[in-house]
Amino acid sequence: MPSLAPFTETVGLSIVVPVYRGAATIGILVAALSELRPAGGIEIVLVNDGSPDNSGEVCRQLAETATVPLTYVEHARNFGEHNAVMSGLRVARGAYVITMDDDLQNPPEEVLKLYDHARLGNYDVVYTRYAVKEHEGWRNLGSRFANGVADLLIDKPKGLYLSSFRCMSALVVREITRYAGPYPYIDGLIMQVTQRIDSIEVRHLKRVEGHSNYTLRRLVRLWLNLATNFSLLPVRLAVFAGVAMGILGVVASLFVIAEALTGSPPSGWASTMTVTLLISGVQFLILGVLGEYVGRAFLSANGTPQGVVREVVRARPPAGNRVEDAA
Repeated sequence: MPSLAPFTETVGLSIVVPVYRGAATIGILVAALSELRPAGGIEIVLVNDGSPDNSGEVCRQLAETATVPLTYVEHARNFGEHNAVMSGLRVARGAYVITMDDDLQNPPEEVLKLYDHARLGNYDVVYTRYAVKEHEGWRNLGSRFANGVADLLIDKPKGLYLSSFRCMSALVVREITRYAGPYPYIDGLIMQVTQRIDSIEVRHLKRVEGHSNYTLRRLVRLWLNLATNFSLLPVRLAVFAGVAMGILGVVASLFVIAEALTGSPPSGWASTMTVTLLISGVQFLILGVLGEYVGRAFLSANGTPQGVVREVVRARPPAGNRVEDAA
């Protein structure tokens, strides 16, 4: 029977899986992960991020029949993937923690390869990269754009692909979970903690059920989290844009004065309106950037929650039902 009592001992590997519309796939994933035998043992952490389907009910059933330690965390509503992962990291007990999606596009057998590479190589973080990505074309384009933006905004190794299928040491997990703001971006937090990072190539499979939960709106929000929470570059670009517009204005005024001195009539309404609209557009862009920073600072100071956990259920199977005992 699942219990609310916390586990006291640690394990070698924790696997944190945010669940959203994953009722059809999460059972298959948990069954495959339960067959793994990583050094030091394994636990599975499922975080139901306010999924509108019956994912919560499925996760509870999995806790009832678990053959390995399994923790189920239920969010009171949908907060987003990174927020859900943060809630899972806070209850994970592993010396290393792997995060992965619930859609079966990351083969469970690659988990041991990722874990052993981090453990034996003494890396703090190991990311995965894919020879062929089986996402939709627009999603692949969005990922490349996000990684390009990350190259500019955060201090990450050049060319490192930021994948949600990653392995982190307990040191990194402990440090990044100190962040309590409402807009976490896990990769940005990682780069603030360590540079002992590596990556390995793994397989990426086609989606077996449904479609990606990432919409264009979610991707834009993720980019905003990256840009406004971990870098001052947007503000600095706004300053540069303001300086450039000022220089343009000075140059334009010199042309007007030169025309007046030579007796030629000044340029007409069209050119004036073009310059006015250009300058106004840049001003509104600068105000929007500053407003985004101020708004996020206000929400953080106002205590907007990163995630509200309704319930945590820890399921430790009886000794006779454990996979390792049966083996």
